Amino acid sequence: MRFLAFLLTLLFVAASHAQPIPVPGLSARAWLLMDYASGQVLAAQEADTRLEPASLTKVMTTYLVADALAQKTLNLQQSVTVSERAWRTQGSRSFVPVNKAVVVDDLFKGMVIQSGNDASVALAEAIGGSEDAFADMMNRMAQRMGLQGTHFLNASGYFEGPTPNHYSTARDLARLAAALIRDHPETHALHATREYTYNGIRQHNRNRLLWADSTVDGLKTGHSSAAGFCLIATAKRGPRRLISVVLGTASEEARARDSLNLLNWGFTGFDAVKLYDKGQAISRIKVFKGQQNLVAAGFAEDFVVSVPRGMADKLSVQLVSQQPLIAPVAAGAAVGTLKLAVDGKAWGEYPVVAQNAVPVAGFLGRLWDELRLFFQ
Repeated sequence: MRFLAFLLTLLFVAASHAQPIPVPGLSARAWLLMDYASGQVLAAQEADTRLEPASLTKVMTTYLVADALAQKTLNLQQSVTVSERAWRTQGSRSFVPVNKAVVVDDLFKGMVIQSGNDASVALAEAIGGSEDAFADMMNRMAQRMGLQGTHFLNASGYFEGPTPNHYSTARDLARLAAALIRDHPETHALHATREYTYNGIRQHNRNRLLWADSTVDGLKTGHSSAAGFCLIATAKRGPRRLISVVLGTASEEARARDSLNLLNWGFTGFDAVKLYDKGQAISRIKVFKGQQNLVAAGFAEDFVVSVPRGMADKLSVQLVSQQPLIAPVAAGAAVGTLKLAVDGKAWGEYPVVAQNAVPVAGFLGRLWDELRLFFQ
């Protein structure tokens, strides 16, 4: 299951280590830089502080819309009647007409590219029946993704004043962005669109980095008086993708500057080391009471880790298997931990998953392994 793979990828245990070069001075209240491929947090400040996310909320709305499209419970050419509630939503808008039919494709692009609050509410109502019901769906998805510092009250993130019960964290937002990129790459690609015209009105994407750096291809801006200026940015240079989150800056310029500084620091200060291919069996781990005695273990995606520049030759790995491993073992289940060290210092721990399922053995096979376990 993609959620299991997502959670396993992101269950990274951060290790304290010396940075290759100092982290640039940033003005954001909270920020984080994540290596997309491994979920490795390269640097962070107040990453688990709960803050209002403003329009960064729409990343979860976008994820759920993309899910509905993938499951065919929603269709891009399907018409949605824009309710008065959606039409009256304040803040950034895509200027959809009230009580008129608008196709999902226009609403989706209006939300993703223009950050339209009205389009967000219309899509939420189309999927959940009401925005409140959709917010419940958002929170259930957050729980499934393991976003423990996140709670949503609406689909857009817009409120007239401070709303402390609507919150997220820099760490959770980075994980959410990674899930969107991984599970819905075609939707993520929309975030690189610089402008969109609807109803005769042309609007520009609010992400300034799309013009400042050609490697940036997303993801979402946010702003409110309570949240300040916020930005989730993603960039890919060569084989590496980084995700930065900055929350609570004082201006559009500050959020763009902080984000670009973080991305540049991550790309220049670290080397990417590909250790294993997707589906590669890095070991075979003993299984008890199963139809097979061994299970191939590896990673659900290419396993690429960032190490301080020039220290790739000092990277060492150690696989610790989960023992005793008792059948049944599901494909994608965690069966061990890969421990990394750079120059003898702990660099992180990553779950290794079963590459295939191992069903339970018959009665005699289970009995024999029960005896083996007893005498171990």
